[in-house]
Amino acid sequence: MYNIQTLNKIAKCGTDLFDAAKYNIADEIDNPEAIMVRSAAMHDMQFGSNLLAIGRAGAGTNNIPVDRCAEEGIVVFNTPGANANAVKELVITALLLGSRKIPEAMIWANGLKGNGAEVGKMVEKGKSQFVGPELYGKTLGIIGLGAIGVLVANAAAALGMNVIGYDPYLSVKTALRLDPSVKSVSDIKKVFAQADYITLHVPYNADTKGTVNAETLALCKDGVRIVNLARGELVDDAAIIAALESGKAAAYVTDFPNDNVLGVKGVVAMPHLGASTPEAEDNCAIMAAEELIDYVENGNIKNSVNYPNAEMTATGTKICIMHKNVPAILSQLTTILGNEKINIENMINKSKGDYSYTMIDAAGEVTDALSDAFKAVEGVIRVRVIK
Repeated sequence: MYNIQTLNKIAKCGTDLFDAAKYNIADEIDNPEAIMVRSAAMHDMQFGSNLLAIGRAGAGTNNIPVDRCAEEGIVVFNTPGANANAVKELVITALLLGSRKIPEAMIWANGLKGNGAEVGKMVEKGKSQFVGPELYGKTLGIIGLGAIGVLVANAAAALGMNVIGYDPYLSVKTALRLDPSVKSVSDIKKVFAQADYITLHVPYNADTKGTVNAETLALCKDGVRIVNLARGELVDDAAIIAALESGKAAAYVTDFPNDNVLGVKGVVAMPHLGASTPEAEDNCAIMAAEELIDYVENGNIKNSVNYPNAEMTATGTKICIMHKNVPAILSQLTTILGNEKINIENMINKSKGDYSYTMIDAAGEVTDALSDAFKAVEGVIRVRVIK
């Protein structure tokens, strides 16, 4: 019986995928084999020796100690694309909110309560203060053309916008999904210089922190509108506030409000609504559950953020070895098997950064002693034997 701990409320359609004969699922479980999480902070958690994997029902993994998990042989999964449509729809909403001054207009309109028959006249007289541009014919710059970015690009193109995108890691598969009118550029500065609207769809890390800053904003057209539904840290607060005050930026729509930007004129703040739809929560829960089940039962990795993707069907005993990405480990592993007269029917080795994952289909009995011999190899982090 495998134990699965849930740190947040996970949609039932996801937890129902776990076979009740094999899995026990609860909020409070000691030393679980897997954890399902949405936004709960995990950096201060200590993980038990049984923990094999963490499934994040969502795309971002900033709430998880990804590097520490890699060191401990814990695979961290996310669910890229599962909430993409929900975020895409909110991005289009954000573009309109930032253009037409809709939040301010609604607050103003509600303030007319109590004026009786005069409300209609007051509306006609006061509406001019909320004039804003149409999206049609404007240029939208998209930084990050992943699962969400490509949907935003296509939706914006359908609305008649001119779309340019920047993504140094744009895959052929994603490029083929883009509307033919979308122009991909190789220099991010072109996005800042040409766009009337800019929307961010990249993960937050050391390289992307402060993507929108004083220097990049200086490249922009006057009155640029910035949409950030990805991560708050992608935009430098002081720089965007200064840009709004000077008129360099006309609006900043963010799904990650903080005390610095709240109340600033031109800021439209939403309470992290990007993936807050029942459909997105269901999709994320289902994908996370499927990833965990396949890894726990079969050792297969798909959509991991700290270990390479690797899948293999075995005819004999499957040996899954997590190790550092350094020379000579593979030769030592195969030598151990050879010394025990165990034939290798199939083997794959994949690497991701500092870590590698080796899967061996072994024709023969894999004893505890053999498993211990693998573990004794310098650089080996974890060994699993799946029969």
